Amino acid sequence: MNNQIRYAVSPDGREICLPLPALFSFKENVSYLARSAGECMHQVLDERIRKAIPVDGEFEGDGSAVVEVFAAEPDTLNVRFLTPDEPPSVQVLDAVASYTREWFDLDANLAPFYSMASKDPLLELPVKNHYGLRTIGILDLFEALCWGIIGQQINLPFAYILKRRFVERYGRSLEYGGESYWLFPSPQDIAGLPVKELTDLKMTTKKSEYLIGVAGLITDGQLTKEKLLRAGGLKQAEKMLTSIRGIGPWTANYVLMRCLRMPSAFPIDDVGLHNAIKHVLSLDRKPSKEELMKLSADWAGWQSYATFYLWRMLY
Repeated sequence: MNNQIRYAVSPDGREICLPLPALFSFKENVSYLARSAGECMHQVLDERIRKAIPVDGEFEGDGSAVVEVFAAEPDTLNVRFLTPDEPPSVQVLDAVASYTREWFDLDANLAPFYSMASKDPLLELPVKNHYGLRTIGILDLFEALCWGIIGQQINLPFAYILKRRFVERYGRSLEYGGESYWLFPSPQDIAGLPVKELTDLKMTTKKSEYLIGVAGLITDGQLTKEKLLRAGGLKQAEKMLTSIRGIGPWTANYVLMRCLRMPSAFPIDDVGLHNAIKHVLSLDRKPSKEELMKLSADWAGWQSYATFYLWRMLY
């Protein structure tokens, strides 16, 4: 058992076993990850998730690997290395274990959220329907920002099409079983591109400029997860992000939810959130911002989870 990250290793050295916290349902989480056939960053096959996990720069060499994630027992999460051929090093095991814990938000204690939600007229049904769901993370800041920018003002199916074009043009793939498993493009690969390269993918000119601009800020070290986490809190981090061209309050809060794990992040103007509330409460119209402020009055410290569960009612 690794004492720092807490996992056991199989006798052949190719599988790690992570202990699962209470209030976790693998079925709910794999169901969320399987919801879109257009997703290019992972595949779900028979309730097993296959994904390329990046392990770059932490030690000499590239330990990136294709893994298969499954739950052999209710209280454990198994991560099996499908590539490379040789057993991974301890450093790679540690990195993938850490990535997986963060990806599934395994360190979050959801008991206070469920206690609050069970008494909330808006959250009671989403929590009942999707008990054990975690806010699935997007760990890479550039990937989270790109997905937020790509998805602005378009429907979700087309957003997935644009993301796939972007990833398959500029990303790197690992091969296993005749399938390609993609690693998201690095900001260094995007920062120097001419705008026309991205508009050729059917991105708008403005989105192309935004993506290239964000890539440049990350490449230059002006924008990092560490700087956002040290900004002084949610509002300060949101202000840092919204000062960047192409990032409004919705994209900022989406990134703070999915990448920075700030529990009070709240994309209150999100159309999908409004539609979910309309659906859950059987309203004949979407709620106003003032109504939403009242409905969310008791969500303090859990706005991100409340939003994620409400989104799950639709997506």
